[in-house]
Amino acid sequence: MPASALADEIIAGLTAKPKRIPPKYFYDETGAQLFEAITALPFSLPPEVTQLPRAGFFPGSTIGNFEPHEACAFLRHAGRMLGSGAALIIGVDLVKDAGILNAAYNDAAGITARFNLNLLARINRELNANFDLASFSHHAFYNSERHRIEMHLASNKRQKVKVAGRVIEFRSGETIHTENSYKYTLESFSALARGSGWSPLAVWTDAGANFSVHALSFEGT
Repeated sequence: MPASALADEIIAGLTAKPKRIPPKYFYDETGAQLFEAITALPFSLPPEVTQLPRAGFFPGSTIGNFEPHEACAFLRHAGRMLGSGAALIIGVDLVKDAGILNAAYNDAAGITARFNLNLLARINRELNANFDLASFSHHAFYNSERHRIEMHLASNKRQKVKVAGRVIEFRSGETIHTENSYKYTLESFSALARGSGWSPLAVWTDAGANFSVHALSFEGT
């Protein structure tokens, strides 16, 4: 992405209320390596899935990073690309005990915290910013009303940061909202799929019903 486009989007997010940065900016070289480390943490798929034919495959739980309306748009677009009658295998993280979710996004090794803070390191490097990473803290928590994990970077003090020539002020405790990860029930994701032109065919979960894999057939919208 050109530096000017990056600067425009970062400045727009940091001057919004509340402040936010799109999670796509996690993925510079270091961020991608840290994300690979996150995916290497324990997180097994049912063995039956490997035996199924599939035309489209969207693994992990990336669908949860979309807002619900964005998830619908993505599924409709995938269906149009794959064509009527196509199959899609998609991973969906499920609603579960909040303690499990909070622990997963606040891992003891601190990898997720580093992944989150690396976003500021990237902005420093690419937009000549002066974020002091030690002045921000990783905050991740489960929002039970919206069925999503929220990731934030919280300012540890009142401070000013320069980004691409702009001065951004932070109150103590003010956060930058960096990511959402929506969790679904089997029923709520099936409803989302139907509303996007897909017919649920089958679903598998792990023994603890923490994660699901859905087989869908596209009927068109």
